[in-house]
Formats: sequence, structure tokens, C-alpha cells
Amino acid sequence: MNKHTLPIIAALTASSLLISCNKDFLERPPLNQLSEGTFWTGEKDAYAALNAIYSQIDGGEGSIYQDGATDNAHAQYPWESNATTISLGDVTTTMNEGWNFEQIRRVNYFLENVDKTPMDNALKDRFKAEARFLRAFRYANMLRNFGDLPLITKTLTVEESLVSRNPKADVLKFVLDELTAVAGTLPPSYSGGKNNERGRVTKGAALALKARVHLYNGQWQQAAEAAQQVMGMGYELFRVTAEGEKDAADNYAAWVDFADAAEQKRFRLGLRSYEKLFWQENEGNKEVILDRQYIPETDAKYVNTYLLADDLGGWSSVTPTQSLVDAYQSFKTGEGITPLANDVRAARYKARATDPAFYAEYKNRDPRFYASILFEKAPWNAIEEDYSFSWVKGGNNCSKTGYNYRKMVDPVSWGQQVDNHANHIIIRYAEVLLTFAEAKNEVSGPDAAVYDAIDAIRTRAGMPVIDRAKYNTKDLLREAIRRERRVELVLEGHRFADIRRWQTAPTAMATLYDIDNGLVQTRKWDNKLYLMPVPQSDIDKNPKLKPNNPGYETP
Repeated sequence: MNKHTLPIIAALTASSLLISCNKDFLERPPLNQLSEGTFWTGEKDAYAALNAIYSQIDGGEGSIYQDGATDNAHAQYPWESNATTISLGDVTTTMNEGWNFEQIRRVNYFLENVDKTPMDNALKDRFKAEARFLRAFRYANMLRNFGDLPLITKTLTVEESLVSRNPKADVLKFVLDELTAVAGTLPPSYSGGKNNERGRVTKGAALALKARVHLYNGQWQQAAEAAQQVMGMGYELFRVTAEGEKDAADNYAAWVDFADAAEQKRFRLGLRSYEKLFWQENEGNKEVILDRQYIPETDAKYVNTYLLADDLGGWSSVTPTQSLVDAYQSFKTGEGITPLANDVRAARYKARATDPAFYAEYKNRDPRFYASILFEKAPWNAIEEDYSFSWVKGGNNCSKTGYNYRKMVDPVSWGQQVDNHANHIIIRYAEVLLTFAEAKNEVSGPDAAVYDAIDAIRTRAGMPVIDRAKYNTKDLLREAIRRERRVELVLEGHRFADIRRWQTAPTAMATLYDIDNGLVQTRKWDNKLYLMPVPQSDIDKNPKLKPNNPGYETP
């Protein structure tokens, strides 16, 4: 990590200052803690304390597992995440899907103590705005899963800690008010150097998160307005203008019926622009609004392992579903494809050695399909010379569905046999465009601004623009936007929230089959899953948290 990047892993002293201090033998401060009398003495203490809050930011590689609780992916190992249990519909109060107030406590402690620090007042105000953003972000994410929450804005004593849950509307208002307030203090960007590292939250992050929160709560007009503010701040969709030697070796002419050289160039640059957005060599590009920073050789990110199959040293922890594969449209027409029946696909799969009909299903698809999914015979010279994917059914650490992901895998780090340290994007400009398109369409139906926002994303990917004559009503365009959101944001932690807020989860969460028509997972949806349970262990400690969310009540 260079000196202009936020040091997200704080020093031990920064973390320890946030642990409540107790007197011990001879009333000496514990060696692994700092008393308040020896902290808050200067700018460096406030800086370290704030970085300790950043170290718990929501986001990172765990977002891939959220898709495992949806129709986008299968998470095959229940010990890695709760996604397997959620997708089975077996959620009980023994599960904790993010009920945690540690970061909120850290923010409250910081805000209550930072004013005693002798330092530049303008910098102190900005530090406080950063901390308030992080608290609002944590609350926003918990709202999605739990609804009513204890709204805690100060450090609590033991006697005060038995608190009740506040209504969701009150917590939502607090989050939105906080984001509005800090957007007025946070800078649009950082110049670099200590206190100004890239990776700190910005005005754009506050407004983009505000747009997301409004969208997730059906506040269409406010979501569109906040997104439009971000759209005027200079962010851009990431693009590449040329392929490298390894990329050029991929034979996509075997998969796409290119009409001419110009069409082939559009396809290939669309594919590369989308996939390279997530590589370490391009981190911090103009599309990134907020990312979770990773420190090379110190703070490893394991998506290369979680997503790849055994032949590339991976575990196939999270793998694509056939439903996701079917969602990618035709590169040639820009319209949806007609999926094969499971038994037809299986028959073609069994005969693939002598009959190439099986491979026709993967031809002429959205460039993002090839950038995101490893399918039978998919080429990928960047990961290994002459590599093509081959599914090993029943193989150790191999996919259960017949597909693996390649999105977010960094082949450069894989080739160097080092951990993937690419920063994990939490909010990016494409999401803002999709937020604007969805919200504006819900407010007033199709118009040029809505089409333009969707088309910007599609043309970056090399796809044809939306057919404005065909998608000319709110209902028709709504379905197009939802499909676009699915394929553009796959693995980025949005799908579980989306299928719940759209109330499409009961049909989306269908039983999974592999490409050989073998049963992968019998899924079921229970309406209690629109919210997650407050863990029973927390209710046992604090009965004021009752009642639990619907469907999880205990006598």
C-alpha cells in the first residue's frame, strides 16, 4: 500500500483505546490498554482512533456470500457464511446475520472524546464527519436485516445498556439526517498524504449512500435526487482502450458471431472494461466512490480462493446458478435469451464430446457474462496460458452447479502466487446510475434521463442500448432495470436486499440444478426471511429487545 492510501488496519494502540479501562493490580493501566489520561493528546491519537473505526467498515469480500443467499449463487459451505442456511430457509434465532454494535460504540466513544484533542479544528470536524458516516453506514446495513434497532448515540454504562429497539422509521430518519449533515463537511476528494489518504469517505460517498438508503426504502423521489447530485460530481464509468497480449489470445470468435472488426472491438473492450474494474492495478479509478482498503502482504483478500475451482487452487465456495447465466442477454440483439429446459441441457452436456450443440447456449451473450462466469470451455489466458474451464462434477473443491465465477478474481496476483489485495469496491458509480434509473422510473416513468443512465452502463459493457420503443412504459422499463441491476452488480452484495424489497424472493429462491440436471440444493422461501432474527443470545442478555421479528418469536 502506498502512502496515499488509507491505513485501514489500525495499530494495536488504536484498537485498545476503545476497550473500556478497568483498574487492575496496583491500579496500573493494563499493558494492552491506554488510559484516557495518556490518549487524546494530539492529532496522531485522533487519527489512530478514527482508523480503528475504519477497520470495521462494512464491505469487503464477504459481499460475495450475500449473493449465495439469492438466485445469483450457491454457497456450498455452511461454515463459511450464513448464506447456505438462509437459502435453505432454515433460519432460527441461533443465527447472527450482522447484529453487532461494536463499530457504533467506537464511533460514539470517538465523538465524545475527540474534542479534547489539541489539533486543527477544521480537520477535527472532518474526522467527526467521517466517523458519523461510518456509524450511519453501519446502521443502514443493519436496517436492511433487522428493521427496528436500538438507536445508540452515546457510550452506555452497564446500567444503561439494557435498551429497547427503536422503530425502523426513527433509525432511518437518523441515518438520512446524518448523511445529509456530513455531506456538507466531507470533501469531494483527498489530495494524498497523512490525514488525506485515498480511501477515506467523501461527500460523494455520503450522497451515494443516501441515494442507496432512499432506494432500499422505496423513497423514490429522494433517491433520484441524491443520485443526481452524485452524477454531477465528476465520477466516470471505468473503461480500457486496449487489450493486453494475454487478453488478446482469448478466442472469442469461437463464441460470438462478429459482424465485423468494429463489433469485435466493442465486445472485447466492453468485457475488459468490466472485468478489470475490480483488479488491483486499477483500484481507485474514477468509478470508485467508496472501497474497503487492503494492505499488500498484510491484509489478505481471499476471493481468488473462494471463487475459483480446484484446478486453479480454489474452493468453489460461491458459484453461479443457471438462473444467473440465463439473465445475461444477447450481445447481438440486446434482448433476453430463451433458456433451455434442464433435461435438454443435460442431454446436450452428456453428448458434448460428439455433438457441439451444448455449447450453443453460451454463444453471443453479454460481454459481462464472459467477464463474470466460467462455463465449459471458457477461455482465460490471463489466468494461465491456453486455459479453458472444464467442470469436474463431484470433484473436490469444485462447483456444484457446473459454473464458477471469474468476476473479482485478479489473475495478476494469482499468477504471482500471492494473495489478492485489490481494494473491494463498496459503492461505485454504476450503482448510482442504476439507482437513479430505477427511482426516476418509479416516480415518473421512462424519459431520456432514465434511458441515458442505463445506456451508459450497457455501452461501457459493449452491449446495445435499450430499445426505447419496446421499453416504453414504467412496468416494462422496470423489468429491464432490474435485469440490468442483477448482471451489473452480481457478487457486490445487493441482490439479497433487492429480491426482498421487490418481493420477488418467493419465486426467485427456486431449487437449484446443475448443468447435468442433478439436484444441487432444495430451496424454500419463508416470508419471515424478509427480516433476520435478533440473536436469541442477545435477547437473553437484554429482554427489552423483545419482541423478535415476525416468525422468530419465542415464548
